[in-house]
Amino acid sequence: MIRHIVLIRFRDDVPEAAIDTIFADLRRIREVLPGVISITSGRSESPEQIERGYLHGFVADFTDWDALAAYQAHPDHRSVGDALIKNAVGGLDGILVFDLPVKD
Repeated sequence: MIRHIVLIRFRDDVPEAAIDTIFADLRRIREVLPGVISITSGRSESPEQIERGYLHGFVADFTDWDALAAYQAHPDHRSVGDALIKNAVGGLDGILVFDLPVKD
């Protein structure tokens, strides 16, 4: 399994409702793309409070690297990605991506 972790620093002027819409669009990808195990998204509620401005994020689990590649090439992903970049602090600079192979 591949765990795709994305953290976003949204601009201060982006309303929470707009962020919720982006994340809802993201979660719908699971319905149309094989190999997506789960997608979870939201705002950090960490008691440690060391997010360093990355207050929102999502985790998507994929069956394998091919499923992640199919997700990355899918037009719905590209649309959500464009919305994330448009609304992040500094565009792409306000987004962190970390892909972790998860072994049993």
